[in-house]
Amino acid sequence: MHRVSQGPKFMVARAEGVWLWDESGDRYLDGTASLWYCNVGHGRAEIAEAVHRQMTVLDAYTVYNDFANAPAIELSERLAAHAPVADPRVILTCGGGESIETAAKLARRYFAALGEPGRTHLISRTGGYHGLHGFGTGLIGMDRFREGFGPTVEDASVVPHDSAAALEQEILRVGPDRVAAFFAEPVIGAGGVYAPPPGYFEEVSRICRRYGVLFIADSVICGFARMGDWFGIERFGVRPDMIVFAKGVTSGYLPLGGVIVDGRIAEPFWSNPGNPFHHGTTYAGHPSCCAAAQANLDILEREDLFTVAREIEVQLESAVRTLEDHPLVAEVRAGTGVMAAVKLTEEAAERGVTTPEVFAEARARGVVVRAIPDALLISPPLVITWEQIEHLVATVRGALDAVAAR
Repeated sequence: MHRVSQGPKFMVARAEGVWLWDESGDRYLDGTASLWYCNVGHGRAEIAEAVHRQMTVLDAYTVYNDFANAPAIELSERLAAHAPVADPRVILTCGGGESIETAAKLARRYFAALGEPGRTHLISRTGGYHGLHGFGTGLIGMDRFREGFGPTVEDASVVPHDSAAALEQEILRVGPDRVAAFFAEPVIGAGGVYAPPPGYFEEVSRICRRYGVLFIADSVICGFARMGDWFGIERFGVRPDMIVFAKGVTSGYLPLGGVIVDGRIAEPFWSNPGNPFHHGTTYAGHPSCCAAAQANLDILEREDLFTVAREIEVQLESAVRTLEDHPLVAEVRAGTGVMAAVKLTEEAAERGVTTPEVFAEARARGVVVRAIPDALLISPPLVITWEQIEHLVATVRGALDAVAAR
């Protein structure tokens, strides 16, 4: 807040496709799809038109208790049909953070409904990002997002992101009769773009089944073609107990998220009277947001951005790997989904080079990427072309060169 308060704001005035314009009319390539979400690109008129049509019929209404609306039902059925979850049920929310809250509470409540109220412990991974609500802050695998808030979630722990054995050891340390759920992104996104080692999720799935722990896939960043599939986790051939989604479901045009739940987890609440799941949010199932999602999913399917994303994944990897020879670059992580990380060297950091400095140089040259403490993150809209990828990477190299020269 202090840094931002010292200078002018970067005012985004309009956007179209992969491009942004500021108030002065200068153009920038959106190398991050805003915050990982604008999968179909900016300015899609048909999404706006779908929302307008819905608002002229039913703008909004609660879906508490037995209230429902057609857009919410139809969207839920569409998502369920594509989810790698057995007998799926859908809980709609307003975004990823709310969805994590919902999944965490449901995991604990499920075991309480089975007569195992002691199963409250939640496990997540280093580098994992699960939003910044209460449970999300307690689960996040990056210390900087926890510091200064005091205790958030009791009964939570973090294990190394690349070791299935570490997960099993932690379950045994805590006690299998106390662990409710394990949260993992298919590819760690905001924490630095870390793909899982070969066989990781297959082993994780076996471990969770062995000890009765719920496996919750956080697909908020990885879903809706970002990894070439509906939810990203399909790539590893496993079936989680819950899938958390948001972002790309509407490409960010309106806020919407949710949790897809295995029917087994829903069963105690559906079948037994007097056994409610007391949870909900004001705008869940918002018909206008659901209309935006349906129009967005229509674009994803009609333009087959699932296949396109697999092609862009290869193109992006080949382009960003050309930065590996730069003296400020220690590592490039890419090749699983349309996302990449360019990590700076420790020597650069010791000499005072910061990722925000490189970010600023790139933006001054017309490309927006994202800076985390030790890397630059890239996650463009799925409508980006090869020429635009080359422009993006060439601009990042120019930014690195400018910083290195200084």
